[in-house]
Amino acid sequence: MQRRVEHQERQDARRARTRHLIELGGLVQKAGLIELTGDDRNAILGGLLVVAAMLHSDRRDEAMAVVRRRNIWRRFGVALTENGPRQGLAFRRRACGAASGDVRWSVS
Repeated sequence: MQRRVEHQERQDARRARTRHLIELGGLVQKAGLIELTGDDRNAILGGLLVVAAMLHSDRRDEAMAVVRRRNIWRRFGVALTENGPRQGLAFRRRACGAASGDVRWSVS
């Protein structure tokens, strides 16, 4: 019984990590980096490393202020009010093996 619980905990942690990585990939796509770089992964990684270096520098607060000034979430809020939300479906597989679906709303 204990092994089953430990296995389930590891599986849940792995799924949570995978979901997190997929969400981060979605942010890369939403920022337009894929189209701007022609899907060049080296260029995307290089750009992210430049941003990471800026945030590790002595001028971290200044870099964060520049990033925050972009008002990213406000811009998506405007898109939501102008265009309305888009409806989509998300399917999941339950532990018992049956598929279930739910409705998600997207701003993009």
